[in-house]
Amino acid sequence: MSHKSRSRKQTRPAMSPLLRALTFSRAAHEPITRAMLLQAYASLDAFRRGHGSRELFTTLGRQLLVAEELSRIGHRPDALDDIAEAQIAMTDIDATEKASGQWMIDGENYAWLSIALGIFERQLAAASLEDIAKAEARMVEGLMRTEQDMAQAVATA
Repeated sequence: MSHKSRSRKQTRPAMSPLLRALTFSRAAHEPITRAMLLQAYASLDAFRRGHGSRELFTTLGRQLLVAEELSRIGHRPDALDDIAEAQIAMTDIDATEKASGQWMIDGENYAWLSIALGIFERQLAAASLEDIAKAEARMVEGLMRTEQDMAQAVATA
């Protein structure tokens, strides 16, 4: 009777590309930060042209939350108010979509998001991959905490 060994499907650990990049040298910094900025600026451009989407909204919102956490860690802590204004602009984008069905941005909201992404760009240039990963982890923890709080509120209502 032959005993064939069953090959098990290799699964990848649930690790973000950013955390995985931490295991590599400092040379990984630029490609990682460029990709983050490209996503953020491409999302902003899509909204400016009226071609936004829920996915792009989520991407841009997450990048702003990372920028907020980078400020809290010490990278441009003076910029928290500007980032908060950009987050208010994000709520306006969401409200516009709910009212008109269009994902778009203009005027003052566009300006606040542009300012926040400029701050984010400077933060990413100065921050280590470790600090960026720490900010990303804090952002995820905050989102999970918010989700749990909302679930508790619904359960007690």
